[in-house]
Amino acid sequence: MECKPEFQTDRKKEMMAVHDAMDVLSGKWKIYIISSICHYNKRRFSDILNDVAGISNKMLSKELKELEINKLVERTVLNTHPVTVQYELTKHGKTLQTIINNLTDWGKEHRKEIIGQ
Repeated sequence: MECKPEFQTDRKKEMMAVHDAMDVLSGKWKIYIISSICHYNKRRFSDILNDVAGISNKMLSKELKELEINKLVERTVLNTHPVTVQYELTKHGKTLQTIINNLTDWGKEHRKEIIGQ
């Protein structure tokens, strides 16, 4: 059985879309960072740092900049002393909420499946 040419073209587009998504979300920390902001709506840098176990200041800063470039996170500098920086999901970033919720639910079920907890 052979794939029809139009099916192959559609599948290539789908695979490219997955590639694009993984390119933006890949790495050890991005999903954790997005999840932290998603759960609390708005987060200060230090709050995210405390939420994401094991991440360094430098790495968190780098990852947040990449998420800003990809229009998933918005950075706001608050007029406080000392200066406070706050992060929230953009409208585009909020489209990931369903994925984050599904990933969380799947992770809980997977843990039960594997270790019974």
